[in-house]
Amino acid sequence: MEASAVSLSGITRCFGSVRAVDHLDLTIEAGDVVALLGPNGAGKTTTISVMLGLAPPDTGTVTLFGQLAADAVRAGRVAAMLQDAGFVPGSTVRDVVDLARALYPNPLDAESILATAGVTELASRRVDRLSAGETQRARFAFALAGDPDLLILDEPTTAMDVAARQQFWTAIRAYAADGHTVLFSTHQLHEADAVADRIVVLAAGRIVADGPPAQIRAMAGVDTSASLDAAFLALTAGISVADRPATKPAETEN
Repeated sequence: MEASAVSLSGITRCFGSVRAVDHLDLTIEAGDVVALLGPNGAGKTTTISVMLGLAPPDTGTVTLFGQLAADAVRAGRVAAMLQDAGFVPGSTVRDVVDLARALYPNPLDAESILATAGVTELASRRVDRLSAGETQRARFAFALAGDPDLLILDEPTTAMDVAARQQFWTAIRAYAADGHTVLFSTHQLHEADAVADRIVVLAAGRIVADGPPAQIRAMAGVDTSASLDAAFLALTAGISVADRPATKPAETEN
């Protein structure tokens, strides 16, 4: 039996006087679609950075499919769509896709990548001339290129219009249906409610709720017909950055 797609154990990450992630334990099984929710400063981006090996934890261990994060990424099993990922100025969307395909041992077909990400008509356009929403779709294409077993998405639909959002989530559902694992963070709670099999709510660097959308509502004590926003507010109310002091000096919190 294969190891869990994601296993975080006892993860702590500090920035100056703030503990951004506070002894966090999280396991995600292969094939799950998981939404990571939390207010600003909850530790979502830091958790993702630690998960990808971009930021070392102060304490704890991280494995992806039983491997160190760096090894899983090198093997082509993991890819990410990050908020601040940039492209080489002057390159086209097709150039970006071709570059991404060259990084992986078993990439998807270029035309399939462009179509899935909704950027076929943008293939010849320079990336520095894309709108913000189009840039997000190009980032999605880059992340898809290697057909990763685990796809990690940080605020993926930021700046997308309604049609692009719908196309994006349709593509994610199809990708997950093929047995891939998807983890995404978002402030669009209705998207998490509609797409995720499981929701993990962070506040002050800790997990305060974890389960399917219906269970999240039950934990929050709200009606099953209530919006996920109501459950989210009930679960995170009164929990602030001040609740997580740290002693390790460091750089700036993400």
